[in-house]
Amino acid sequence: MSKHTSKAWVLATRPWSFPASTMPVLVTLCYLFWKGHDVNWLTGVWALVNIVVFHAAGNTWSDYNDFQKGVDREDTIGGLSITSGEFKAAEIRTLALILLAVAVVMGVALVFITGVPTLYVGIAGALLTLLYPQLKFNALGDVDIFLTYSLLPILGTSFVATGEFHLDALWLSLPIGLITVGILHSNNMRDTEQDKRANIKTFAMLVGKKVSLNLYYAEIALPFIWVAVCSALGMFPLWSLLALVALKPAIDILKQASQFIHKGAKALYGVDEATAKLQLVFSLLTALSFVIARFV
Repeated sequence: MSKHTSKAWVLATRPWSFPASTMPVLVTLCYLFWKGHDVNWLTGVWALVNIVVFHAAGNTWSDYNDFQKGVDREDTIGGLSITSGEFKAAEIRTLALILLAVAVVMGVALVFITGVPTLYVGIAGALLTLLYPQLKFNALGDVDIFLTYSLLPILGTSFVATGEFHLDALWLSLPIGLITVGILHSNNMRDTEQDKRANIKTFAMLVGKKVSLNLYYAEIALPFIWVAVCSALGMFPLWSLLALVALKPAIDILKQASQFIHKGAKALYGVDEATAKLQLVFSLLTALSFVIARFV
């Protein structure tokens, strides 16, 4: 690899997107704590770090494949680490493989500590990470992201932190997962023309502009409705309504996205990053609500 600053290497992994991977783990740990389970915080934090490394590997692997496929070019927004000329494609590929190797080693160590079921979750996550580019190019990226950054980490975290799978924790998968899918979906909406040029088909392209925008509205709005309903029905503590504080940034994002039909891709510049920030705020508030509810 060529010489680059540590900051450049970190930025190449797109760290702004990491709330998508860290928040499912954190919220699940706090949920289990609220439910009164004996939570092993050491293995829980280990799982959190592990999934971030997997995520970084997935980001760089996706950037490399997007560049090779011709999706990311000099006039596109994504994959700047390569298209800007700062990194060679081979360097990003090597970084992706190194990160994946580190994530696998960490995962194997976690398997020895927690048990074989962790291995199954890890293998599924690794496969979904490696297959993501091809699934994305065939309109299945949204499904991949929901599984990789919602369903699997929530189930996996419940096991590594308590030694059991707690299926009730999956009530968290929809609100956390939808916002995460919204990060990808807004990105794909913005990049529709570039994706057409590269002869690939994302889900946003498949359903068209109007349906895509309405789906994005749902991905941002439904998590708030879900938390409110779950709180009312007792599946979440009433303190979970604290997450509604994040409605203000959510509404701001939706206002910007609403210009997509008339202004096109320009209206969505920065929306993916703003959605990741919303994920961070929404999830931190939800996690905090579980902790408060445990002590109140």
